[in-house]
Amino acid sequence: MLTIERLLSFQKDDLPEASKALSEDELGQLVDWLSQNDDTIRYQSFLLLQHRSGYLEDVYPYWEVFVEKLKSSNSYQRSIGLMLIAANAKWDKNSMMDEIIDVYLSLLYDEKPITVRQCIQSLCVIIPYKKHLLLKIADKLMSFDITRVRETMRKLVLTDILTALALIRKQQPDNEIDSYIFNALSGGKLDKKAIKQVEAML
Repeated sequence: MLTIERLLSFQKDDLPEASKALSEDELGQLVDWLSQNDDTIRYQSFLLLQHRSGYLEDVYPYWEVFVEKLKSSNSYQRSIGLMLIAANAKWDKNSMMDEIIDVYLSLLYDEKPITVRQCIQSLCVIIPYKKHLLLKIADKLMSFDITRVRETMRKLVLTDILTALALIRKQQPDNEIDSYIFNALSGGKLDKKAIKQVEAML
């Protein structure tokens, strides 16, 4: 059985292999530990579950637990929910993402800018597996009011949005997306580095 001491002993490079060796009971224990107040326990548990989700579908049965976290008053829990749902989108054979996509996208308007960014970045993980939701996601991203976030975060958030739109555009070309990207790249809001980053994806 996985103990907290052993959990905390894992180095970052150990986590991918450690995640493959987890038992079913240990997965449940890690999901429980996501609610711990101790940041280190919570974060290590999250990372192990995220890595495991990259290899196997046995974290997917906890989907509803992650959905509940989207509604948490704690921003860390909301972020955990976002990222673990995204990590399991490829296993979503029951199309549960369809039922929660509106709740998921509502976190674009989270009070915490870091959660907003994690929402957009997590959409990039979901996009390859949910083609039928791409235009809905694109519409929400393009209608996002960038002035909602503080000025120092705007370039980062806009770059996140453009990265997601570039991924959508590869699967589903769309004139509105092209127009949005062109206007964003030529609008003076991004520096040369960010522009090159987005152009490399197009």
